[in-house]
Order: sequence, then C-alpha cells, then structure tokens
Amino acid sequence: MSTSYEGEQRSLASAAGEGAHGTPPWAPAAALSGAEYSAVELAQSEDRVFLLEQRDLPERERYLTVHDAAGVAEAIRAMVIRGAPAIGIAAAYGMALAARAARGEGAAGYAAAMQSAGELLASARPTAVNLEWAVRRALAAALEHAGRRGEDRAQELAELARTIHREDVAACRQMGRIGAARLPESGTVLTHCNAGALATGGYGTALGVIRAAIAEGKQLRVLACETRPYLQGSRLTAWELQRDGVPVEVISDSMAAWFMQKGEIGAIVVGADRVARNGDVANKIGTYGLACLARHHGVPFYVAAPWSTIDLATESGAGIPIEERSRDEIALVGSRRVIPAGVPTRHPAFDVTPAELITAIFTERGKLTPREIGRSVPPPG
Repeated sequence: MSTSYEGEQRSLASAAGEGAHGTPPWAPAAALSGAEYSAVELAQSEDRVFLLEQRDLPERERYLTVHDAAGVAEAIRAMVIRGAPAIGIAAAYGMALAARAARGEGAAGYAAAMQSAGELLASARPTAVNLEWAVRRALAAALEHAGRRGEDRAQELAELARTIHREDVAACRQMGRIGAARLPESGTVLTHCNAGALATGGYGTALGVIRAAIAEGKQLRVLACETRPYLQGSRLTAWELQRDGVPVEVISDSMAAWFMQKGEIGAIVVGADRVARNGDVANKIGTYGLACLARHHGVPFYVAAPWSTIDLATESGAGIPIEERSRDEIALVGSRRVIPAGVPTRHPAFDVTPAELITAIFTERGKLTPREIGRSVPPPG
C-alpha cells in the first residue's frame, strides 16, 4: 500500500468527532439504537481525511488517515472505501486536499494540479458514476476560481466537499421516506451487497429505505445475501443492521431463490452504482440474477439511488463500463486459497439489470418507474 495513508487505532466515535459535521448528520433515525458512524470525514483542520477501513469489518473498527488526493484514489481502488455515493464524497474530499496542496500555485499551476488530481481520482474505479460526477463538480468550481488566493481556493473546495456530503445524507433520508411507503407492513426484505451508511455519506440508500420503514413502525426483518466474493452483505450490511438492532440473517447468494420459492420474501431493495437513461441499473454482481428470480416469483424489486447515480448521458446499460477486478478476490477467502493454483477466474464486479425487471427506482426526487428516468428532466445539451 502507498504511504499516502496510514492506519490509526481510532474508535468510530472519536474519528467522527474530529470531522466537520459536529453532531453527525449520518446518525441513525431516533427510533433506532445504532451508533453514529460515517465511512468518510474531513478533519476540521482540512489537511487530512479519515476513511473507515471497511476491509477490516466486522473484526476490527479503525479509520485510516489520508493526506493527499493520491491516497484517496488508492483507497478507493483498493476498496478501503466503497459504495457509489461514498466514493464520490471521498473523491470530493480528495479534491479539497489537492486544492490545499496547491495553495502556493498561481492560477495556471493550480488549474493544472486540480486537473491532474481530478483525472487520478475519476479513474480509480470505472463503474460508479458518482465518482466522476463529484470530481467534475469540484473541478468546475476549482477552475472557475483559479485566480483567487490559495487559502480561499482551498477553503472553497473543502466547503464544496462538505456540501456534497451533506446533500447525500439528505438525499438518503428523503429517498428512505419515499421508499418506506412501498415496503410491506411486516415480513422479510432481501438486500444484496451493502447500500447502507458505509456506502454513502450516511444512513444509506437501500438500507435507508429499510431504516425509514422500521422507524415508521413497520415490523421488518432483513435477509442479507453474503455477496461473494467481497462479502459486503455478510461483513458490512449485517454489521450495520446489528448495530441498529434490526433483525438480520445472512444467507449465501445461492439460497435466495429457495426463500423466494417458499414465499418468505416480501420485497427486494438494492442500491445502484449507475442508472442509465433508459432505466437499466448497474449494481453489484448478482443483482441481475436476483431481479430475474424476483420477476419469476412475483416479488417487487426496488432500486434506491440518489440523483447523482443517474447517468443521463448513457443511453442504456450496454454503455456502462463494467469493472473487472483481481483474480485473487475470487481465488482467496481471507488468506486461504479456495481454487487450485493455475485455474483461471472471471471477476466482473458489477452486472446490469434491465429496466423491465425493476418495479420502481426510489430517488430523492420521488418514486419513478425505470422508463420515467429519462423523461424526468430535459435531455442533455
């Protein structure tokens, strides 16, 4: 790993306490008992970023300290932090660190430094559009005000990153309220991967819908698919829900069809890494299979995603780049090899669920059918 970031033995509460939010806006709803935490925070000094080391969960809870944009990009690539909204926020904070590092530069040097940082951060992972969206937003602000004093430029980028963070939390809470109305009054909801506070600025997209429904008094339990090979469901989703006191059970990915066949699942709610203009959704590998099963068994299949995940410039799922990750993530479980040496693997990290398999998409702008996504705003250009 790069020396751009370093481990620190910090409790979730102590790291959050040094952040910029004061009372964290990502705290669970009052009706829930979970602790306060966020996957990413900018220090009050604005010279470093704290990233929750998600690869260590649930065994160990610690934050890494990142000092520059290169460290943020490396942490995103290595999945120290993951989840489409969360890596967008982390990238915005990375741009703030780049602006701080370039305080002594003139306008031209500052613009060049910010463009370089933006390219580095935006290329860290290809599928989640929030990453590119946040970098574009930060870079536009940086270039517009390149002629200002270095301290003023750095402060502006730090505040913009905090704004992006706050906006995401607000979007999660709003889509949670919107989506909660569609969940059953009682029963079991299935989710895949992790689309909770750890994957966002706080509260969560898919888990935000579930949290909001429970806060309203609905009697729900959750089945979390383990989500091979990175086990975000068993390691992260179960960790979050257990902290909140939400009844959760973990199943292997191959068990989902059985529970649908038995009539135990009342709804499926997942997050998204990119939503194309026609309503096709890229999400963690395995999502498409769940959507096919849901259609066969008559189970509503919902997607929760902030508007920053909507990519109106991509017409359909065919245009979404799908990240291929390391063979070792398939071949190893922890440090144990589970595939014979020399046997090749395939590892697409995401798949695309066609719009026709999706019951509705919850955004902070409302509940939309997939076909309404492209019609909800004027076309680009």
